[in-house]
Amino acid sequence: MTRFSLTDLGNRSGEVVEAAFSGPVEITKRGKRKFILLTAEQFDRLTQQSSQRAHSVESLTEPERNLLLAGLDAIADDDADDD
Repeated sequence: MTRFSLTDLGNRSGEVVEAAFSGPVEITKRGKRKFILLTAEQFDRLTQQSSQRAHSVESLTEPERNLLLAGLDAIADDDADDD
């Protein structure tokens, strides 16, 4: 991720904006990250993704719960095989 300071933002704003067209830009103050500059398209994509719903295990049907548990077991088994 490209990084600029707040001073850079004031003095080299054109360069900072151009960098944001390639991806998120980190804006720092005294070396600490304070802001992330995104294009509107990047922001829209992120906010649309966050509209996904979360579910609780209690809301699953028994077949869905069994499928989820089988999948978690398979992942655990794969991790154990990697050790």
